[in-house]
Amino acid sequence: MAQVIAALIITGLLAGIGITAVGPGGVLATVGLFVFTSLTPAQVAGTAIVTHVATGILGSAAFVHSGQLREPETRRVAGVLAAAAVVGTPLGVLLNSWVSTKAFGIVLGGFALVVAVFVGLKGRERAVGLPVAGAIGAGVAVVAGLVGVGGPMLAVPLLVVAGMPVLGALAAAQAQSVVIAGVGTLGYVLHGTVDWRLAAIVGIPELAGVLIGWRIAHALPTKTLKAALIAVLVGIAPYLALHG
Repeated sequence: MAQVIAALIITGLLAGIGITAVGPGGVLATVGLFVFTSLTPAQVAGTAIVTHVATGILGSAAFVHSGQLREPETRRVAGVLAAAAVVGTPLGVLLNSWVSTKAFGIVLGGFALVVAVFVGLKGRERAVGLPVAGAIGAGVAVVAGLVGVGGPMLAVPLLVVAGMPVLGALAAAQAQSVVIAGVGTLGYVLHGTVDWRLAAIVGIPELAGVLIGWRIAHALPTKTLKAALIAVLVGIAPYLALHG
């Protein structure tokens, strides 16, 4: 049991770093709970999404402090993403009991690879329109509610592909993740599929990781962050496809 706890602590720390450094890192919390515990898919999703309430709040506060969430364009996109999450997340929670986890994992793994390619091919930065932001926000919320991953896993690469700067995308995704995690937590609590003890074991080190990742994001150049984002997406794709 001690080894399981240690593994979950390490996984939580790495997940937190990934959330604010590159975005998709939050999926590691879901991966850790799936690999190292005997929780059902619904319990894994519910327990993982609980941890993202605190990480989303802390991540948002960090990006307010560094200025990204005080920029009008970033705040506008964050507001649209959050509003879409109110509708999309409950749908994802509802779909959790209906959709084949295996089939979804294959689709999500393929999607991660496609997004990685588009991030690599991305051209100049440009403003993200409201319809595009709304579509991204709704789609990300459904997926996050369905499998319990943090919103930044998909929101960051999609916003980057749409033309948003990496730091702005990271900031906007943190704001959306608060809504996704809050609404998702309520849904999974009502279904009785949250393990609060394991959520604390993963979530506390995850908070420490969020601050470390935020510092990393501001210390590295944009090109390095994009390369890291692509590497993470390519790295998690096989896991999602094989262990969904």
